[in-house]
Amino acid sequence: MAAVPYLSAPAAAAAAAAANPPRSSDGILIGDRLYSEVYLTIDNSIIPEERLSPTPSMLDGLDLSTETDLRILGCELIQSAGILLRMPQVAMATGQVLFHRFFYSKSYVKHSFEIVAMACINLASKIEESPRRIRDVINVFHHLRQLRAKRTPSPLILDQSYINTKNQVIKAERRVLKELGFCVHVKHPHKIIVMYLQVLECERNQTLVQTAWNYMNDCLRTNVFVRFEAETIACACIYLAARVLQIPLPNKPHWFLLFGATEESIQEICVSALRLYSRNKPNYELMDKEVEKRKVALQEAKLKAKGLNPDGTPALSAMGGFSPASKPSSPREIKVEEKSPVSTKIKREPEEKQSLKSPYNGLRKENKRSRSLSRSRSRTKSRSRSPRRQ
Repeated sequence: MAAVPYLSAPAAAAAAAAANPPRSSDGILIGDRLYSEVYLTIDNSIIPEERLSPTPSMLDGLDLSTETDLRILGCELIQSAGILLRMPQVAMATGQVLFHRFFYSKSYVKHSFEIVAMACINLASKIEESPRRIRDVINVFHHLRQLRAKRTPSPLILDQSYINTKNQVIKAERRVLKELGFCVHVKHPHKIIVMYLQVLECERNQTLVQTAWNYMNDCLRTNVFVRFEAETIACACIYLAARVLQIPLPNKPHWFLLFGATEESIQEICVSALRLYSRNKPNYELMDKEVEKRKVALQEAKLKAKGLNPDGTPALSAMGGFSPASKPSSPREIKVEEKSPVSTKIKREPEEKQSLKSPYNGLRKENKRSRSLSRSRSRTKSRSRSPRRQ
């Protein structure tokens, strides 16, 4: 039998303090340093109401309808790619929830939703322990792009464009992890639906189970997974499936109250799911053009704020309205005014003095003529005095 080490009272207190460091409102005190506290729970994935509107994409100029279509289109890409990659449904659902969470903190205008969709499905495959290679993910998205354009499928060429796309996906995956604070756990209602139907003694009705499961998968394209808890979503899917199939469930009291759900939340989730079926199928090309237009407008606004034209040249308004013809004075007078303060005195001199100093005065001309005559005579004398060469 091993001997139990004896700890004195001070040593025991020190060991307890090390095991449970003191907490304060600003963080955790370890030794003599205060560290910030990171609090990770599943409740952190629920986005508060004030962040739902306006979203970062709406602040960049996108309207709500376009953003909703982009969310639907991105989730459909993840679902289709997951099927071609033979991933489990849980992994595809995780990728779609991560996609929704990321774009509630970042804008569709500043980040390519197709690259982010690749990053989300690649990250979800690792989270759900069914990893796939980035090369396979890029190949599948390339194949889906060809099918959308109705072109003959051709293999992806491993050129510089492929390397750039691969680097973009890796960077986007890191960006998703950073924005979500590495809190990437997703609680899915798949098992909860089956468990609740067992409580209601309806688990043998395979049609009801499958219909509720289908509604839950369709709700992944909406934002209900970032607004409500998994238990409430499971109750809403069962409620909607039972109403469609006309299967009576206990209502005195309502059965969903047993699981902590409210009637308002269930109705809101059902309305979001039914609106999804009434929307037109989003057009990828139109969405891409709209995003590109907003991207150009945002870039022009940034250049305008810096005082530049769209082509990068400095704007005239930023130069204080400079124009070559804005000032009638000559460049020489501008230099004199800037360099010497004597220019003001020169301008204020009377016209008489200026006329005396002018080179057109008669005295000046005579003096110049006399000087030139004297110089010419001196030159002739010097030539006559010089010895002749033999």
